[in-house]
Amino acid sequence: MNNIDQRLQLLREEMRREHLSAFIFPSADAHGSEYTPDHWKGREWVSGFNGSAGTAVVTLSGAALWTDSRYFLAAEDQLRGTEYQLMRLKMDGTPTVAEWLGGQLSTDDRREVGIDGFCISRNEARLLEEELHWQGGITLRTNLDILSRVWADRPALPTAPISLHPLQYAGEASADKLSRLRQQLRLCHADGMMVSALDDIAWLLNLRGTDVHCTPVFVAYLLVESDKATLFTKPEKVSPEVSAYLHGLNVRVEDYGAAAAAFDDYGEYNLLLDSDETSIALYRRAAQARPQGRELHIVDGASPLPAMKVMKNEVEQQGYRRAMERDGVAMVRFLMWLESAEGPITELDVDRKLTSLRAEQDLFRDISFDTIAAYGPHAAVVHYEPTPATDIPLQRKGFLLLDSGAQYLDATTDITRTIPLGPLTDEERRVYTLVLKGHLRLQNLRFPDGASGTQLDAVAREALWREGLNFLHGTGHGVGSYLSVHEGQHQVRMEWKPAPLRAGMTLTDEPGIYLAGRFGVRVENTLLIRLWRETELGRFLEFEPLTLCPIDRRPIVCELLSDDERRWLDDYHALVLRRLSPLLRPDERQWLAEACRPLE
Repeated sequence: MNNIDQRLQLLREEMRREHLSAFIFPSADAHGSEYTPDHWKGREWVSGFNGSAGTAVVTLSGAALWTDSRYFLAAEDQLRGTEYQLMRLKMDGTPTVAEWLGGQLSTDDRREVGIDGFCISRNEARLLEEELHWQGGITLRTNLDILSRVWADRPALPTAPISLHPLQYAGEASADKLSRLRQQLRLCHADGMMVSALDDIAWLLNLRGTDVHCTPVFVAYLLVESDKATLFTKPEKVSPEVSAYLHGLNVRVEDYGAAAAAFDDYGEYNLLLDSDETSIALYRRAAQARPQGRELHIVDGASPLPAMKVMKNEVEQQGYRRAMERDGVAMVRFLMWLESAEGPITELDVDRKLTSLRAEQDLFRDISFDTIAAYGPHAAVVHYEPTPATDIPLQRKGFLLLDSGAQYLDATTDITRTIPLGPLTDEERRVYTLVLKGHLRLQNLRFPDGASGTQLDAVAREALWREGLNFLHGTGHGVGSYLSVHEGQHQVRMEWKPAPLRAGMTLTDEPGIYLAGRFGVRVENTLLIRLWRETELGRFLEFEPLTLCPIDRRPIVCELLSDDERRWLDDYHALVLRRLSPLLRPDERQWLAEACRPLE
């Protein structure tokens, strides 16, 4: 019996004791984090599959795992020899979790499914409850962390120290942020709120940590009241320096496990909880609380913090500009290495080399997401990540799609370049140029203050649509300031996203085209939204390019670009050359000058 079979046996014994027909293991922690700390990697423990995205479901007689196309090959390999059935997301014929459970449990007397209620938000739980109900009245139980009973060597919660994020990088004191938050809460008719999102807590308190992969945050809850706050985290994470700092903010520290019980001692009348960010378990615990014998009134509404956090102050904006210069130096050195390297190079070699060059830069702390180094047909798999099982050597032909970023103390970066490695087909050159054209059209757009990203999205796609081409991911997302690389509700995408775009927000510009089995192309810069001008009809905004790295000119079919597009690209390359040259060695400056030559 292999390890997975043994784990399934232990799990099913506990399920029988609890009268459960199935248990769901999402790729989630108690805070909705993009990356999951080891303590919450139950899906990996119970299935053996270690990809970053997936859902495992175990019944008393079967098991299945859902994941996306990035991980089909890896999942097939890691699930081999187990009873797991691989469910390929977005493929014809693949059922949803609820649909599969409806079929699996159709003849069962027990029709109750479990999930750890701390690892699913209230809104997600309500949706899942509804879907299961329509599959023959299956009910959802959320009050059991079954892993605590069957995972004997489960990793503990992280205990790495919390660090101060200096005002020279944050640009606004935490006391002022707390004051602004309390003003926003009063507008929501709330006296306080429980904050679950880790990046919101880190931003609000000007603290950072290393508990989550690629994201400088720490595991905690924060209960904010009208004149005080409580940070729930592992006490050993808090140094005397951080403790004194928090004391000055009237923030006391309690153990992480005490967060749910804190509602019983809440000193206010109204509490804001965001159902998209608050777990169903925490929400229900608050609904049951009776502080001082009275009912706690829950204000169910959107947290004010995401909208506050995405507005970058002047210090943060300058931090992006400085960080992009250092990131640009690393990219130039990488591109030079790639161009002249001899011998075999694989996708993972690309990842390692670029990360090492970034690590040489001042204020570097980590990568901001797992590098996407995708050669040839792999680039046609959106957000493919190389693994030892999928790693392939580069050849001196076709494209390498490289999507990467870094965490610096003064900013977070995100950039994609599609790099020709040798001869290209006419199709590759045409698609590259059309993607670049879409990138430039969004970059050069001017638009009314408060427009949504959905209203802008077609501008980046129109040149592609004319050729019968399209991409299914978003065109742009917000980027944090030494925080999460995906930040905020504002996005540029086809699906309706009403969040307004305002001066001071960051946004990526990353159209792409992916032709299955052939190649993929994406071009991405991180932008800053800024005021263009005010007219009698209102304020109008434009984009400042923050990313500083040449966009490869060699694949461009120049006649497909307009005069304005060619002019902007030449001006951008002049900016890159001017900003990066003082930071480079003579041979690097010479290489960059050639890479930034005007289009002919």
